[in-house]
Amino acid sequence: MSWAGISDGFWWIALLVQLLAVPGTLLPLLPGLIWLPVGAVIWLGAVGWDQAWPELVLALVLFGLGLLADLLALGLASARLEASRWSAAGAGLGLLVGVLGLLPALPFGGPLLGALFGPWLGATLVEVWFATRPPRNLGWPAALRQGAVVGLAVVAGLLISRLAQFLMALLGIAGFLFLSVR
Repeated sequence: MSWAGISDGFWWIALLVQLLAVPGTLLPLLPGLIWLPVGAVIWLGAVGWDQAWPELVLALVLFGLGLLADLLALGLASARLEASRWSAAGAGLGLLVGVLGLLPALPFGGPLLGALFGPWLGATLVEVWFATRPPRNLGWPAALRQGAVVGLAVVAGLLISRLAQFLMALLGIAGFLFLSVR
């Protein structure tokens, strides 16, 4: 078997690995953009640094931008509403609980509805807890209102981040196709 045949097989493997980024960016708790650099490293191993460095750099940049999108989405949503710094952690825990189907009060929906309702509930509960404690010391009605608004903002931030990461995954795959097919 010639080297060209081996590298063609690795190209297909690298492409298939990078395609895994698409469902990972849409479905919570699945790895997403990390598949772009993994696929680029597979391609790098097949053809060498001289030919595959642009694909690897593009994949690493998009992966870094995806991490930044998550941090910005949650941070801006929480900071704008003067939420506690723990509301994002509450949303993450709520996401885990919601996706795993541990919310028995949802008779319909399943993991997709849990992925939306779980982060909202987690962020809301954490925010209510911190809003009723000093120094803010809000009453329960004001704390519930503040918590619900923060929960919605965190979920909106997560949705925007997921959309941005989905677009970055498509850009990464298109970039890999463009750069590797010469």
